[in-house]
Amino acid sequence: MPTCSLTRRVKFAAAHRYRRPEWNDARNVATFGPCAWPNYHGHGYTCDVTVSGHIDPVTGFIVDLGALDAALGRQVIQKFDHRNINLDIPEFADGKLVPSGENLSRYILERLQEDLGAETRVLSVTVAEDDTLSSTYTAD
Repeated sequence: MPTCSLTRRVKFAAAHRYRRPEWNDARNVATFGPCAWPNYHGHGYTCDVTVSGHIDPVTGFIVDLGALDAALGRQVIQKFDHRNINLDIPEFADGKLVPSGENLSRYILERLQEDLGAETRVLSVTVAEDDTLSSTYTAD
């Protein structure tokens, strides 16, 4: 049966640092470059979330936009906006996930899918830290 997809974009500002605590500073800088500097750095992120489903014959929608926006508020805006990802989000603390675009997009997709439930399928999440670099995580 055919499905349709819909993409909603949200934006957030956050700081982060790439670092492996088991490595010394020289190895971190050699691997991550300026992204490993100790005082963090920030981005104005764009996050595109694509969901899919069947078009409801009554509403013409595949998802309740209010429910999608509420989930984006909980799982993206409240968690990431004006935060230090390494310090404020336990999953990205030292020794855990490096806050790369790849890990951010995967983390957000998994949390949104849990939040929205089985009725809405989250197809992909794209996280862009600027207009030259983005990462897309696609559901299996």
